[in-house]
Amino acid sequence: MKKKEFKTESKKLMDLMINSIYTNKEIFLRELISNASDAIDKLYYLSLTNKDIKIKKDDLEILISIDKEKNTLTISDNGIGMSKEELENNLGTIAKSGSEEFKKDNEHKENIDIIGQFGVGFYSSFMVAKNVLVISKKYGSDEAYAWESSGVDGYSISETNKDNYGTDIILTLKDDDESKVYLEDYEIKSLVKKYSDYITYPIKMDITKKVLKEKKNKDDKDEYEEKTERVVLNSLTPIWKRDKNKISDDEYNVFYKDKFNDYEDPSIHVHFKVEGTLEYNALLYIPSHPSYDYYTKDYKKGLQLYSNGVLIMEKCEDLLPDYFSFVKGVVDTPDLSLNISRETLQQNRVLKTIASSIETKIKKELIDLMKNKNEDYINFFKNFGLQIKYGIYSSYGMNKDKLQDLLIYKNSKDDKYITLEDYLNINPDSDIYYAVAESSDKCSLLPEVKSLIKKGKVVLYCTDDVDEFVFMMLRDYKDKKFINVSSVNDSLEESEETKKLNEDNKDKLAKMKDIIGVSDVLFTDSLDDYPVVLKSVGDVSLGMEKSLKKIPNNDEITSKKVLEINAKHPIKDKLLSLNEEELKEYSNMLYDMSLMVEGLTIKDPAKLAETVIKYLSK
Repeated sequence: MKKKEFKTESKKLMDLMINSIYTNKEIFLRELISNASDAIDKLYYLSLTNKDIKIKKDDLEILISIDKEKNTLTISDNGIGMSKEELENNLGTIAKSGSEEFKKDNEHKENIDIIGQFGVGFYSSFMVAKNVLVISKKYGSDEAYAWESSGVDGYSISETNKDNYGTDIILTLKDDDESKVYLEDYEIKSLVKKYSDYITYPIKMDITKKVLKEKKNKDDKDEYEEKTERVVLNSLTPIWKRDKNKISDDEYNVFYKDKFNDYEDPSIHVHFKVEGTLEYNALLYIPSHPSYDYYTKDYKKGLQLYSNGVLIMEKCEDLLPDYFSFVKGVVDTPDLSLNISRETLQQNRVLKTIASSIETKIKKELIDLMKNKNEDYINFFKNFGLQIKYGIYSSYGMNKDKLQDLLIYKNSKDDKYITLEDYLNINPDSDIYYAVAESSDKCSLLPEVKSLIKKGKVVLYCTDDVDEFVFMMLRDYKDKKFINVSSVNDSLEESEETKKLNEDNKDKLAKMKDIIGVSDVLFTDSLDDYPVVLKSVGDVSLGMEKSLKKIPNNDEITSKKVLEINAKHPIKDKLLSLNEEELKEYSNMLYDMSLMVEGLTIKDPAKLAETVIKYLSK
């Protein structure tokens, strides 16, 4: 039989097809099953429009067969089949798609869900097969034909016999171990589950098991026999395409735990369908806890992306912004334009539109959770709030309008979590004060916080390193500025008495400033009964300094510090009475103590201890 060369494209294109376009070999089974599904779709559609075609949908199926002795894997369907001319046109010409032609020629093409539109998926079989035999019989024809190829050398077409209409694709696998794994039942079942679980026709396979023979006498030894059973490998209808009103919470939770390998139920699920110019189904989950690798560089975000029930991407990163990277779920759309390998999307416009819609939906669900199930939202924020904060900081505030209403912080009034809007409802005429420490308890102990509470102010407690950077990016909220309690605050006016005290003692305060090496030293009447505090001026606060010093090679980044002395405390009179030597010791001692209160490093702890003991001994 004369072998024909492939039309249109060269051997180089075939090599590219097999070796470059597909990044993993296992994808071949997904492609062949998708083609089989398309062939069945065509026949079933014609049966709906042509009364002479008597087809029962329940009889339509895809069958996978393994023959280890012959080293073959066969994918069969009872779809529309192909004539000799169609075999020639569809398989003899690389990148010509029969499915695409079928849609173009049909007046109701918008209602036909056919996936294989590029005609190249079939050739992925050569990644694992040294020979491919296609036996096909067109529905309504008495003739069957065989198309056969071993790859780049070309193909042959001959007449053959086939009892039933449809197509059999028989792969003679390569002799390497990597290809022969596809002769194992478990591997085929795994791949069908992974890529083709939601094909709308049953994918069946004959599974041979060893079963215990029934004993004739109770004293007989155990004997086993092989028994073959035809099983369905796929789920057929995905949960996200079912009516959500008929799906129980248990079903949603079971699907989540099975699909995403979690041992706990999710916090919430969101199931919705979008129709119109763009159509897609989505089922999203917010986990009840972070995965073990969530806050590591190894974590990879993304939603599972399907096209008409066929898995296209395991994790499509473009569907989720980083600040919602904790979301798990699936998106299924018929509106994807894929490149010839289906592994890279041809047009990003569709994905961007879907991603924008999903982002809006996620935010709405989180706001609803906050308003209606506040305790659940607090638990969510404890797990994933840090990611929301990074979303504001890492975008230089570009996403603040999307995310600022999701922020919650404990507050000094009742130690409960509140939003920024809640804060302004409590203090409508106030700027937004916040304190930074390792815990809310430590925040509440800061002298600046105690002083503000006595003045009737409410303070937000910030316990994450990123919090100050978040507020720096936000700048303000509804025209109210964010004010760090540990920063010098010009809006808190000093009394005339204190202003005069600073003026009268400016020389002594200047000496103290030079002794301890800070930006300024001054008296204040805003400290209630605490003797001294350390504050900062400028862009780098005390909290930022602590955070930045945790990063290697950042030791030189420091805040501009101001030592504030309580004008109403006895320490004032003591300082004013000191000689020059005593002033030096007192200044260093007070400065070191204020550093300790703020959680900053003291240069010489031993010197501080020595000075304290000296004055305690007097």
